Amino acid sequence: MNKAELIETITQKTTLARKDVEAVLDAFEETTIATLKSGGEVTLTGFGTFMTKRREARMGVNPQHPTERIQIPAVTVPKFKAGKNLKEALK
Repeated sequence: MNKAELIETITQKTTLARKDVEAVLDAFEETTIATLKSGGEVTLTGFGTFMTKRREARMGVNPQHPTERIQIPAVTVPKFKAGKNLKEALK
């Protein structure tokens, strides 16, 4: 399901207008990104938690030249931990 399909599904399940649902999803996305950038977490009880994790720098192999070693820089990556309700729903 992509964003447009999600908006359409939520519109059908609620009394909200498509425009309003799209605005709420955009606000959620912007707020989540801003919170994660500042080092925080976003928790939706029962659904899950969005957080960031720091991956340290490491040595890797150059895929174009397998005999050559390259330095892979440290990076911050997004992470999602599923909540209890989501885990149970998928069993």
